[in-house]
Amino acid sequence: MITPRASELDREEVLGSPARRLGPSDAAIYDTFVAPTYMSMFVDLFVEMLASGRDARICHVGCRTGYPASELLERLPNAHIFGCDPSEPAVRLARARAATVPGLVTDYRHVEDYPLPFPEGAFSHAFTIHPLAAPAERRRLLQELVRIVAPRGQALIALPMRGSFLEIADLLRELALKSESTELTNAVEAAVQLRPTEETLSRELADVGFDFIAVQTRTRTLRYESARELFDDPTFRVLLLPEFAINLGLANLEAPFQYVREAIDKYWSGTTFELTVNVGCASGRRR
Repeated sequence: MITPRASELDREEVLGSPARRLGPSDAAIYDTFVAPTYMSMFVDLFVEMLASGRDARICHVGCRTGYPASELLERLPNAHIFGCDPSEPAVRLARARAATVPGLVTDYRHVEDYPLPFPEGAFSHAFTIHPLAAPAERRRLLQELVRIVAPRGQALIALPMRGSFLEIADLLRELALKSESTELTNAVEAAVQLRPTEETLSRELADVGFDFIAVQTRTRTLRYESARELFDDPTFRVLLLPEFAINLGLANLEAPFQYVREAIDKYWSGTTFELTVNVGCASGRRR
């Protein structure tokens, strides 16, 4: 029996999701394998949209293991970088990594939930990269960003846009059709709609108090030679699969994703399975 996601994600489930709370081993895997590869696609666009400034005070919400602190220092010399994350092991790694970078001034904190422990208007820049997809959760995040950024300060959010990972969604739709499961069909369609378009993301920023909003999107591709390579990929295991689980709300992931595994090996035997990522970044200035 497949139980679909309700119209809104349960708050306690979101807070406890492995997509947010990296354990020690997953934090190390994220730092070593996920940050410099998959996350770099989002960081490249984010850095391009980051406004320059002197003596910047920056807050990285959901900082994980600190990436891209070094890139921020290159773009904004003399910046003081604050960061917060619900994963204590990730924060410990962020602190350790920052200690090895000359000239990098950071303050990383373990923070479970909102409100963040920072005063209103404390930062010239605030940003987050790859937050959970749910619109209500994203609104809470944007409300915090607009609170902690100074007037005319910049906030940025980089994330997969609608249309990302559609190849996985299509295989789950196929399973739903074959098994005549309306529940799975509804779960997949609801999960797809959680991700924003350029228009909806612009509106979300405007609704919480941002002006001068700009959104850019680029299409990138993840390539895998087999289903095993996909399911063994650290990005898929540590980041994407836990987020799929919470967005779909499936009581049992094993059967649907076993179908995905078998279908990839069947349909893409001898060729490359490509997974689309629509990399998006939105920038806004606090009114």
